[in-house]
Amino acid sequence: MSTFLVVGLGNIGEEYAHTRHNIGFDIADQLVKKHGGSYSADRLADTAYIKLKNKQLLCIKPTTYMNLSGKAVKYWLDKEKIDKENCLVLVDELALPLDRMRLRGNGSDGGHNGLKSIQETLQSTDYPRLRFGIGNNYPKGRQVDYVLGRWTGQEWPLVLYKIEKSVELVETFVMSGLSVAMNQYNNVIYQL
Repeated sequence: MSTFLVVGLGNIGEEYAHTRHNIGFDIADQLVKKHGGSYSADRLADTAYIKLKNKQLLCIKPTTYMNLSGKAVKYWLDKEKIDKENCLVLVDELALPLDRMRLRGNGSDGGHNGLKSIQETLQSTDYPRLRFGIGNNYPKGRQVDYVLGRWTGQEWPLVLYKIEKSVELVETFVMSGLSVAMNQYNNVIYQL
């Protein structure tokens, strides 16, 4: 049975819950919930195992904080002997508007500290990642406040819809592969 590693990026702690920067945690949580799994505290991450037909998914939410996410990713890839191609990182993306998301098989960290940590630890940019557009609607110099801020009431319904679509994307990635999932989800404008 092939195993996949699904990595939701975020920061631990109540003050970060459901912020823009923690969207990776929220997608992973929804995926695990949909498939009847539950998390347990483990080495460097909260972990949950779920099954999707004949595939096993290990979903992790690193407990290392965003800037050290790579430690958790490398540990679980090595421990479970999972290929990088079967690892999908879920991450927030300032450079994409809220109505977009983009799946890629590789690429730069784009200035994202979580991706930077993974790239440094794995010594590679070749691992799939889903960038969840959070937009960049903030005044000059307020990027950190925006990223670590909570969604507005106006944004929230679209965010919930996109979380559902992100879960479907993960399932498509696992069952049908990267290119099928990219073709199906990358060029969509998500709206209610």
